[in-house]
Amino acid sequence: MPPRLTPLVESLPATVPFVGPETQERTRGRAFAARLGANENVFGPSPDAVAAMAAADAGIWCYGDPENHDLKMALAAHHGIPPETIMVGEGIDALLGYLVRLIVTPGTPVVTSAGAYPTFNYHVAGFGGTVHAVPYRDDAEDPDAILNALRDTGAPLAYFANPDNPMGSWHPADRVQALIDGVPENALLCLDEAYIEFAPAGTAPPLDPDNDRVIRMRTFSKAYGMAGARVGYAIGHPDLIAAFNKIRNHFGMNRSAQAGALAALADQDWLAATVSRVEDARDRLSAIARENGLAPLPSATNFVTIDCGGDGDRARAILAALIERDIFVRMPFVAPQDRCIRLSAGRPDDLDLLAERLPEALAAVGPA
Repeated sequence: MPPRLTPLVESLPATVPFVGPETQERTRGRAFAARLGANENVFGPSPDAVAAMAAADAGIWCYGDPENHDLKMALAAHHGIPPETIMVGEGIDALLGYLVRLIVTPGTPVVTSAGAYPTFNYHVAGFGGTVHAVPYRDDAEDPDAILNALRDTGAPLAYFANPDNPMGSWHPADRVQALIDGVPENALLCLDEAYIEFAPAGTAPPLDPDNDRVIRMRTFSKAYGMAGARVGYAIGHPDLIAAFNKIRNHFGMNRSAQAGALAALADQDWLAATVSRVEDARDRLSAIARENGLAPLPSATNFVTIDCGGDGDRARAILAALIERDIFVRMPFVAPQDRCIRLSAGRPDDLDLLAERLPEALAAVGPA
């Protein structure tokens, strides 16, 4: 007999939010020559972080500190906020799962944007919630539509990313603060700021952990270059942060990742240099797109989303042609944003390869 699953789990489709490049490589029988699809920071973590992780590996027989004390204290000092307003977890993905578990039960309405980060929806479905998705406006998440949906549905939770994945768009701090201020009483906004280090000054509102209507998600996966270590953190009201302790995996953080994140946070010079490299790569990606008759969208992230000048079928054909030529890319999956492909900031050699093979891919697809 197969294992007995809950009716909710039995009802869910057997899907995952993303198909990883490794899965595609196994299917294709060969590796990608340029890995530009997963929004990874190819420039890597601080050498200090690499050294700290290597040193910590000798003690990997020990569990990591279940309180994440040293990292939490360093983050508190870095942001100038109390440590009891910070929750460290296994990347934003895991923290989103914990947050949804705290708030969502079968039938609970939850608000997001159609085409926004799908892992959030994945968790909502897993706990039986009902997603109410509002459309993007001008290729950006729409704060007014989020607020209207919160009021109309009575949802206790909404998701909003700034800067946004998959479009790379962003709103200024005052617009985001107005969204936070407009959240109805007894509702909560999950503000995903995974890419905030790449954004222009004036994108993030001031941190206010006393505000019980917002929880903000940050990560070491993007600008700090530690995606494989899985280190994220949430900033929120101390009562909400304390509630995570009721359900989180207390030993979910491994000690090497903890040590690496602590060293990465201390090396702000490396972070600044990485942000500069990403800016240069974004400029190059945009130039390559324009040289090939495509339209890059403005980006405040470590990727550039490129309008392919047609519909989703054309974008999917271009994506497939690039993958056939060993360039790993992804694309938005909800219309009309699915007219685009999305490319991560790469090293000069990666972008040289893209510049060589994108014209070949476009020629194979044909004109729009």
